Amino acid sequence: MVSIPSVGIIGSGKYVPDRILTNQELEQMVETNDEWIVTRTGIRERRLVAPEQATSDLGYEASKIALKAAGLTPEDIDLIIVATITPDMFFPSTACLIQEKLGAKRAAAFDLSAACSGFIYGLATASSMISSGLYKHVLVIGAESLSRITDYTDRNTCILFGDGAGAVVLGPVPEGRGFKSFVLGADGAGGELLKVGGGGSRMPSSTESVTGKHHFIHMAGNEVFKFAVRIMGGAAEEALEKAGYTKEDIDLLIPHQANIRIIQSALNRLDLPEEKAMINLDKYGNVSAGSIPIALAEAVEQGRVNEGDCLVLVGFGGGLTWGASVLIW
Repeated sequence: MVSIPSVGIIGSGKYVPDRILTNQELEQMVETNDEWIVTRTGIRERRLVAPEQATSDLGYEASKIALKAAGLTPEDIDLIIVATITPDMFFPSTACLIQEKLGAKRAAAFDLSAACSGFIYGLATASSMISSGLYKHVLVIGAESLSRITDYTDRNTCILFGDGAGAVVLGPVPEGRGFKSFVLGADGAGGELLKVGGGGSRMPSSTESVTGKHHFIHMAGNEVFKFAVRIMGGAAEEALEKAGYTKEDIDLLIPHQANIRIIQSALNRLDLPEEKAMINLDKYGNVSAGSIPIALAEAVEQGRVNEGDCLVLVGFGGGLTWGASVLIW
């Protein structure tokens, strides 16, 4: 009988652009103020890509750090998965562009689109492929250049989003460690609540699609908020139950960094104090598929993750989608 290897994260890394956009700067751009933004969202600043940067550049930088942490070279990687809704272009995939930059000549590569849930979808896909014996080492990247699709005249959305990338290397880990469960979900009936409508086959790029601002993020904020509050805690609880763990076992919650009130609602449902959550949205805002891997890499950097710790990763996003995972570090 062939034993199924335990699969976990063996290296992580993050990269954020240098340019900082503060709430005070946004006050000069739209009708808003720092106090309102912080109270409603918890965000104080966010990072923006430089004019010459694109999503693959961010993912490449994060990947180099993750590979070094894993003690691997690009030649050791069998597959690259990039979770993103802001690819450099329709095709080739951002994963192929990063593969070329890294020199990961052996690796297959593809992009995955599940909005802010994309990183957890990517982890589940990579973990399954390693468990099946198909691959040994998979690089999973969550990378976004959301400033490229943000309307900076829309005060409801421009305060939320930022740019950045996080990356992890998945591989075999000792028995008892690694991923213990995944929960993935979708509700396409809510697809209209959070979307970029222009540029695809339904609404090809045109003068009308550009002037109508259909290439920017459009969000029904209140509806998405209600969905998120309902789904975040529930998905985390389901992942814990599936893994055979309880809320008391959680050492660190790493949630999607969308809104401090959504994170607090999940903490309340899980009976966790705020110090048991990794929260960095005050510095980076909502980085969609990049938010969870950036938070994870930063938690590792800060020494907040120790061997044997029980981590719960949970997120939600456009689609509507959601995902959660239990990981023993």
